[in-house]
Amino acid sequence: MRIALDPQMLRTTPLLELPDVVASMGYEWIELSPREDFVPFFKHPRVDLATVRAFRSKLADAGVGITSVLPVMRWSGPGEVERQAAVRYWRRAIEITVELGVDTMNSEFNGRPEAPELAEAMFWRSMEELLPVFEREGVKLALEPHPDDFIELGLPAIDMVRGIDSPGMSFLYCLPHTFHQGDDAPGIIAAAGDLLTHVHVADSMDHTASDGLRYITNPPGNTTRVHQHMEIGRGDVDFDEAFAALAGIGFDGVLTTCVFGWDDQARESGTRMLTAIRELVTKHFPGDALAGRPSAPGRPSASGQPSASGRPNFPQTPLPDDTAP
Repeated sequence: MRIALDPQMLRTTPLLELPDVVASMGYEWIELSPREDFVPFFKHPRVDLATVRAFRSKLADAGVGITSVLPVMRWSGPGEVERQAAVRYWRRAIEITVELGVDTMNSEFNGRPEAPELAEAMFWRSMEELLPVFEREGVKLALEPHPDDFIELGLPAIDMVRGIDSPGMSFLYCLPHTFHQGDDAPGIIAAAGDLLTHVHVADSMDHTASDGLRYITNPPGNTTRVHQHMEIGRGDVDFDEAFAALAGIGFDGVLTTCVFGWDDQARESGTRMLTAIRELVTKHFPGDALAGRPSAPGRPSASGQPSASGRPNFPQTPLPDDTAP
């Protein structure tokens, strides 16, 4: 099991400085979420090959690996122009992921909830184009339902992932979306079973509590989805319940800290979250469930054995100027 940081609150940190900052916070893994200078939300990637290679080198120097790259694109519409553009952007994002030496991506279903049948049709059309690319490049994909997507509930999302019927496709459970996914973390985790490879960890308020008055949006009856990504303990998510369920299915994937909205405390918050997640893992999982620091390919790992050439999510091929044996 690996604990990663979503560096959204460090988005103004220059890309090439990010690995050292993340390492200084105690993290060994990054989930690379959208950045304006890398792969932005809903837009074509901005990064060039030279920067990707420089970033790989900085990651290796810092001893930090990338668990996954996270693009968010309009591959489920709302319109065909947007869908076709999203597919083009996805193709480039996959190329970048491969160049980074990373074998996993994660994303959202997207699409409009008020037109779910149309959005689903567009999603499948996009998958027909992109699934062969994922499979050819050996890149896995973890999908999550998101508030205001055409799929918002956990169980239907699991069914959709299962329906893709590809060994590289899996399910991501987002704990701060618990109250939008059906408010049944243990049930959804159990239903996902081996399909669950990735969990986003943060807290949120239960918008259904107190007769729906925990927080108020106007006008009454509007369809706005409100949630938070707060530190553990600041909201209503039952983390003991969720981590017990994860232990119950033998979860051995990625746990990502994804706290947003406290940019002035980004480093302190990330460090506190790392401690809290480790405590939950220690409490609910037997033995030493956490993976060690990533090793550069071909060099000794924490166990003293050479790292496997096929170990996921760390650059596997040397950079052009790599002179190490």
